[in-house]
Amino acid sequence: MNVILIEDEKPSARRLQRMLSALNVEAETMLHSVEEAITWFQNNQHPDLIFLDIQLSDGLSFEIFDAIDIKSAVIFTTAYDEYALQAFKLNSIDYLLKPIDEVELEKAISKYRDRIPNHKAVTIDFNDIKKLLVNPIDREYKKRFSVKVGQHLKLINIDDIECIYSENKGTYLHTAEGRNYLLDNTLEQLEHELEPQTFFRINRKFFVNINAIKDMLSYTNSRLQIKLRSYKEQDVIVARERVKDFKAWLE
Repeated sequence: MNVILIEDEKPSARRLQRMLSALNVEAETMLHSVEEAITWFQNNQHPDLIFLDIQLSDGLSFEIFDAIDIKSAVIFTTAYDEYALQAFKLNSIDYLLKPIDEVELEKAISKYRDRIPNHKAVTIDFNDIKKLLVNPIDREYKKRFSVKVGQHLKLINIDDIECIYSENKGTYLHTAEGRNYLLDNTLEQLEHELEPQTFFRINRKFFVNINAIKDMLSYTNSRLQIKLRSYKEQDVIVARERVKDFKAWLE
């Protein structure tokens, strides 16, 4: 498998290279800008798989695909907004949120190997992805959940949910009444089912409802602590790499 990394942050690129090497995937080529990548693709055989950051030092990486007809498979490595993540999930092999998790990286590689017979390249329509970034898709989001309570099914309106979180390999929703209910969905599945103006994924384990936020406090390591109206089970912390996007989401 021929793999290259396109990432403008060199420490992040080196870290990803080491993580791939531990999975017996060697990525000897690292590119750090749109200009460098275009020149490289013009003069080299295109790889089977690209690990691609969106925002590079000299522009968006989509500019590479405007200039060069690239058929390589792509795994995005980004912390972009929810609409972009929906697009990436539909049009690429996978996306990985920074900082990249080892388990998620291994799953992405396995997904690539499973989906691409003999590791042949796939075609990705980057124009469609760019359109989704500029004009988010008009779609229906979840309005309610059905949860099992004993032998009964209970309907919970989306507006009554303060947060959705993972714990001990389960996914739970917490209501304004202070009740917790087990869901069948994973957080990854819910990423594309929750209305992004109302719900934000503050870290790998939590979605919060903007209407349930009672207070916000500065926390260690440039993070934020969220106080919800009724949820008290554990600290609700905005991950450092999500703070900037979280503040933008609040506006």
